Amino acid sequence: MEALLNLTNQLLSGGTLITATLSQLRKRESDTFTKVQIKPVELKKKLYYQFAYHYSNKVTHDNLTPEEAQERLSQLFGETFRQGLLCTAEADYQVLISKKFKVSILTKSPTKSAMNLAHNRKKQYVLEEGEPVPFLVELGIMNADGKVLARKYDKFRQINRFLEMVQDILPALPVGRPLTIVDFGCGKSYLTFALYHYLAIQQRRPLNIVGLDLKADVIEVCNTLSQKLGYQNLKFLVGDIADYDEMEQVDMVVTLHACDTATDAALEKAVRWDASVILSVPCCQHELFGQVNNSVLEPMLSHGILKERFAALATDGIRAKLLDVMGYKTQLLEFIDMEHTPKNILIRAVKGSQEDRQRLWEEYTAFRDFIHADPYLERACADLLPTS
Repeated sequence: MEALLNLTNQLLSGGTLITATLSQLRKRESDTFTKVQIKPVELKKKLYYQFAYHYSNKVTHDNLTPEEAQERLSQLFGETFRQGLLCTAEADYQVLISKKFKVSILTKSPTKSAMNLAHNRKKQYVLEEGEPVPFLVELGIMNADGKVLARKYDKFRQINRFLEMVQDILPALPVGRPLTIVDFGCGKSYLTFALYHYLAIQQRRPLNIVGLDLKADVIEVCNTLSQKLGYQNLKFLVGDIADYDEMEQVDMVVTLHACDTATDAALEKAVRWDASVILSVPCCQHELFGQVNNSVLEPMLSHGILKERFAALATDGIRAKLLDVMGYKTQLLEFIDMEHTPKNILIRAVKGSQEDRQRLWEEYTAFRDFIHADPYLERACADLLPTS
């Protein structure tokens, strides 16, 4: 084993290891990993080695210093695996260990090229893994040590993606006074808690956030958690978007996955409040499906699935253009990957200067008339729009 230990120490401490794979278990057990893959990564400008443990239904990771990696490799070769392939730019090393721990190391021609560690750099999130965040721990996304649970990693990525978008609009929010934020259709409020944590705790901005949803039992749970976390300026109310009228001015409106025209009702509220920022992820856009009609588009509209997708995209395009007409600078952004949910378009609107309002209105009406649409948002905001 000494020759193997010398080899692994040389490769790890010298930073020449490109990748390694350990396989062929000494003893197969149902609850253990069956393969380990290793690669160098750069974290905070330092060299680490990432160990990926492959189980039957999951993969877990550890990032170790070169010294820790050497110790872990010695343990894995000594207790768990009988075979390994260590790849460098100069050579591949095939490691074979017999049942009696006789070690053979075969040197072969290299199959890998030297790599730039920047490509393996760990993604820097707004909320970093490894640092416990109280609301993520309470919501079962992290454990008490700050490690993200494997089954919750998609939710962790979604929360961070949302906060990245909030980061971008910070300059558009008022300063010198507490912010007022309303989250329509907050549901279980993962993102509402994330928003509060980011703005109130990380950014130290004075604010008040109200989460609104129709489900009384969900609202009760959210209020209990808010109190437990000591989030004094975060409260949750039972209510409908269209009927909520308890504020005269709101700085930021969030609406995530509000169904069909409930999204439009929230957008109308935001515009009438003169909100500085609107973040909306629409859901279930059915309104235009029964309206869209144009003989030129018949090759597409004659197929239900294509018509449904076109109607959904047209709905968001109409919303964005109407917000532009009403004084916002609007972007349509990818919220999270398509593999996680098909409802992945986020409308981000920031209050801006009034550009050529008439030109924007003419662009909007030309498209609206072309597809024979009569959208809710235009009807609801008729008094805020041009008359011709």
